[in-house]
Amino acid sequence: MLSKADLEGQVASGAVDTVIVAFCDMQGRLIGKRVSARLFVEDVAEHGAECCNYLLAVDVDMNTVDGYAISSWETGYGDMVMTPDFTTLRLLPWLPGTAMVMADLSWTDGRPVTQAPRSILNRQIDRLAARGLVPYVGTELEFMVFDDSFRAAWQAGYRGLTPATDYNVDYAMHASTRMEPLLRDIRNGMDGAGMYCEGVKGECNLGQQEIGFRYDHARVTCDNHTIYKNGAKEIADQHAKSLTFMAKYDEREGNSCHIHISLRGDDGAAVFADSDDELGMSAMFRSFIAGQLATMRELTLFYAPNINSYKRYVDGSFAPTAVAWGIDNRTCAMRVVGHGHGMRVECRAPGGDVNQYLAVAALIAGGLHGIEQELELPEALQGNAYTSGAQRLPTTLAEAVELLDNSQVARAAFGDDVIDHYLNNARVELKAFNAAVTDWERVRGFERL
Repeated sequence: MLSKADLEGQVASGAVDTVIVAFCDMQGRLIGKRVSARLFVEDVAEHGAECCNYLLAVDVDMNTVDGYAISSWETGYGDMVMTPDFTTLRLLPWLPGTAMVMADLSWTDGRPVTQAPRSILNRQIDRLAARGLVPYVGTELEFMVFDDSFRAAWQAGYRGLTPATDYNVDYAMHASTRMEPLLRDIRNGMDGAGMYCEGVKGECNLGQQEIGFRYDHARVTCDNHTIYKNGAKEIADQHAKSLTFMAKYDEREGNSCHIHISLRGDDGAAVFADSDDELGMSAMFRSFIAGQLATMRELTLFYAPNINSYKRYVDGSFAPTAVAWGIDNRTCAMRVVGHGHGMRVECRAPGGDVNQYLAVAALIAGGLHGIEQELELPEALQGNAYTSGAQRLPTTLAEAVELLDNSQVARAAFGDDVIDHYLNNARVELKAFNAAVTDWERVRGFERL
């Protein structure tokens, strides 16, 4: 990481000529500006940088769409202010002469933009802090690598691409080595950007890999996740390759983003652990998971935000379908692992397309609901959750929208302004999808129907 004083020195010496000021948007993308390093030091560092408020009110194609309270033609599409958080300042080794800093968003009168993903997470972190609790999180993000460049993939309509491997390379060293020049550059680039890279492993789908990073404070992990996701694409582009984090690229295994979460006391105490409990779980931990289970269906939109997200939920696929928990049971949506300070729960519902700020905020909100209501955790599920008869996750974006819209827990935890904002985002996607004619329809219906 880079201190403000270090940056000023590197700007003065000419080693850094550009500073990226950025934030995570609704879709989980890194959005912002490249600023002259000299201007950043002299002005932006203190006053922030402006950007149009439509950046939190567009669809995936960056089209301005109706239905948002914060941004519209009627309100004039005014500005937001990006205020640098200097705890996130770092160099980006894969971009010469470039530093970057994550920003918090506010209106020009200083009020926070409550609908911004980082603001949403901060609100839940503050709720924990009021109880003397601190969240620690690790995200396990999978992706698929293709030998085609991003521009070639675009020109091909993302069809007929060449995966970087020819068969299942789960934990396999030989086939993964073929991708090592790219994977090594990603790992070392992220280490150079201040992250703690743990390693990489092959996954089940063709060209599929997972690069893991050391757990950290929830906000740090979510910031790093955004930078890593964007940076991995940039580094792949430099190798004339492409990669995707979409939840379900084809009919084989999808890309997951398992999220591990644990709480500690603000004194560092392992509040989730209890040596007197037969499973080593404290009463707080049990209520925390109970709350997450109780709210999982109504908060699924924050774990699965896109049409494609729901195609990952297939029985027997290592993606969850059952709202259940178990001890080291990968068939469950919630998997408990670890001991002592490492005692944690892994949420297996999110895919690679998740907005991690929203998902972590939802996990905290659900857990706090359980703690506040002193919910009892049912017995851990033994065996196969897919055939257990347990309540199931929503199977479509439309179902998830309805559940969130009617969730009193969500509206109390996040506020109507946040919930209505993200419901509109989902409805925009549903409207666009329902109006589209897919390749599947064309192949089935052109001649034979």
